Amino acid sequence: MEYPQYDPQSEHLPLSDEELSTLDDMLGRLPNEDAMNIEALDGYLAGLLLSPQPLQTLAGATWLPPVWGGDGAGEGEHHPFVSGKQKKRVQLLVLRHLRAIAWQWQAKPELWEPIFSIAEQDEGEEDLVDAEVWALGFMAAVELAPAAWAALFADAQTGPLLAPIAQLGSEGDKLSDGERDELSRAVLDKVLQLWALRSST
Repeated sequence: MEYPQYDPQSEHLPLSDEELSTLDDMLGRLPNEDAMNIEALDGYLAGLLLSPQPLQTLAGATWLPPVWGGDGAGEGEHHPFVSGKQKKRVQLLVLRHLRAIAWQWQAKPELWEPIFSIAEQDEGEEDLVDAEVWALGFMAAVELAPAAWAALFADAQTGPLLAPIAQLGSEGDKLSDGERDELSRAVLDKVLQLWALRSST
């Protein structure tokens, strides 16, 4: 089965809110518990773009199927899509969102808004940000190349930048709402710092 490759020069028009909702809905309707929602997907794509392994060198068959929980290659598993058209539509939306993130980081990082959960509070109280699901998606990208990422987590410069993501992705359910909010708010700037470091090497 053939998969598209990531092309850094492809269309970078950001998905509209309606298209993001459509993609989230399409993934949510798949008969696979491991399919990502839009928050996890957003984090996963960010992790792929920051990976020490350049995404354009990675086969689409390696990184695309985890988005929808796999292609059902194992015994007793079933292909999650009802048609090739449905699968192609999901792939195109994923690739466009991926390319839009990369373009924003390169050209207008101040426009980048990661997709986090927001818990609205009572009037007069600040809303709580929750990037746990986003971080879980990011760590799924890390798992595709754990040896390559290990050096970044151990590095004195990049390790602290990755720390909030790693903590949210591994201990999110153990954190208080306040702790989760504090770590989540740190993610945006730290991801942009990681991208700046990657781009300068």
